[in-house]
Amino acid sequence: FSPVSQKTITKPKLYLNHQKGLPRLPVPPLRETCERYLSCLEPIVTEDELKHAKRLMKEFLKEGGDGEKLQRSLERKACTTDNWVSAKHGLNINYLDSRESLLISNGGFVLPKMDFTDKQGQISETLPVPLQYMRGEPLCMMQYFQALSSCRVPGQKTDSLVFHAKNSNPRHITVAQNSQFFTVEVYHSDGTPITADQLCVQLERICNSSLETNTEHVGILTTLRRDAWYKYYNKLVQDPSNKKSISAIERSICVLCLDKAMPQTYEKYSRFEPVQVLHGGGTQWNSANRWFDKSLQFIVGEDGTYGFTLLHAIIDGTPCMALSDYITSSMKKPQMMESPVALLPMPQKLHFNITPDMKTAIEEAKQSVDKHAQDLDLRVLVFNHFGKQIPKAHRISPDAFIQMAIQLAYYRIHQQCCASYEAASMRLFKKGRLGVILSTSSASAAFVKSFDDPKKQKRNLLENAIKVHMWNTNMEIHGRTTFGHFLALKVQAIENNIPMPDIYTDTSLNKAFTFLLSTSQVACKAACLGSAVPEKLNSYDFCYSVTSDNFTFVVSAWKSCKENNVVQLIQTLEDTLVDMKMLLEETNLEPDGST
Repeated sequence: FSPVSQKTITKPKLYLNHQKGLPRLPVPPLRETCERYLSCLEPIVTEDELKHAKRLMKEFLKEGGDGEKLQRSLERKACTTDNWVSAKHGLNINYLDSRESLLISNGGFVLPKMDFTDKQGQISETLPVPLQYMRGEPLCMMQYFQALSSCRVPGQKTDSLVFHAKNSNPRHITVAQNSQFFTVEVYHSDGTPITADQLCVQLERICNSSLETNTEHVGILTTLRRDAWYKYYNKLVQDPSNKKSISAIERSICVLCLDKAMPQTYEKYSRFEPVQVLHGGGTQWNSANRWFDKSLQFIVGEDGTYGFTLLHAIIDGTPCMALSDYITSSMKKPQMMESPVALLPMPQKLHFNITPDMKTAIEEAKQSVDKHAQDLDLRVLVFNHFGKQIPKAHRISPDAFIQMAIQLAYYRIHQQCCASYEAASMRLFKKGRLGVILSTSSASAAFVKSFDDPKKQKRNLLENAIKVHMWNTNMEIHGRTTFGHFLALKVQAIENNIPMPDIYTDTSLNKAFTFLLSTSQVACKAACLGSAVPEKLNSYDFCYSVTSDNFTFVVSAWKSCKENNVVQLIQTLEDTLVDMKMLLEETNLEPDGST
């Protein structure tokens, strides 16, 4: 049940040797980062704003100025820190300081649907990653090492992460069924794991003992804003029984959520599976059948829907793609042979003593979750007109092709360019996390603005936009991060009590790094759907996958933002992809590499 630990923790020498060979993240040259920052401003700010930003940057870069001081400070930090981007302060800013509900920041993966014929099918499938490389270079495996037996604990101003496997050897999982929580021992006393059929028996016991429906929905409290959850969390753990139950969940290897089936949806582009995995569908369905503070929750529905949610503060989407492939390739029905189940300890139900004010908090959380579920507009486009073979036939990166299509579709609706990014993996370095590829460039802006003008020569503009995006991608994955470096310099000013340079209080900075398009490619072999939630009210989130025959997009936005319309954007994107294909067929682009 803990396959990652079987690949790494049980082979510590192999894992440690792999990690030792990884380089530390280098600090990019100061002037290079600042020039790239100004370049990313060009397509999204006014001419006067750009001139003002350039004046402030000139002051920042002057000899002996703030820029040099902060750069030297960051370089000293890099000498004593494995990774200056994912160091504690960066982790706090990116994740733990946020007071928003985890429903905003957690991501989800829907795996290919299984064919269950009965309740037995739901509980009798077995769950599950070798050392990884990118073009022969080793990738950091730390996130796999920390993904199990870990959790996020609410704090008043900043949350904390707890990795229980560091100091102990958890032997149990938490099972959520019917909004109740149980622990199941998945290792024998000699350290060997229980068999799949033994686990099946234990889960069947839970299903038979969780039929009552009048229990309090304690798990729903983990969906509250973090400051509110902190207050109620502290009240809960004052009761010894509650403290013991919460501790059991937090120390467990992972959470397995056995969900009831959700109704089909028949709206255009709608799919219920990503919604079920992301937030459970609301309190009427499975939102209380979760403990969102856990790093990994595996969801298995009665109807064959299954997937998992990830806690972004601990694990990124890229390792989860490999986990998705490993799970689907390992999925098989157990033989259901005779096993000495009588020797197994019975699953233990976790009990909570709920006070009247805690009941009020639960009702508050229910209302908040339902409001969130109703406001989130998530749609899925399976684009079957063509797949990656078309751009590759023209020696174009399919990923860069899609990035330009997304920007063009957005521009066709809103008639302006916006800040956008594509997530990239920085796992070529120790403790590498997500990088931020600044997708909107002067080259991409020139392309999208010209596309619907019949007088413009679009071939060269597309070619140039593709080249710039691929160059930015290569820079990011090899540690030359503009976003990470520029904000890390700001952190140095905070940590060293240096007056904040004017370039960081300039309004252009907010425009540059308030991303209205958040995008990521889900590169799984299995046909899984990655999904996430927009961080800002007026932003879109795109998760997309690429195959030889089609592209699949999972797009989300908030209905309460009247300027955004997911269905319109998807329809425009579909037309845009066809139009770009026609452009490629009309004009043969020069080779610029492909991925």
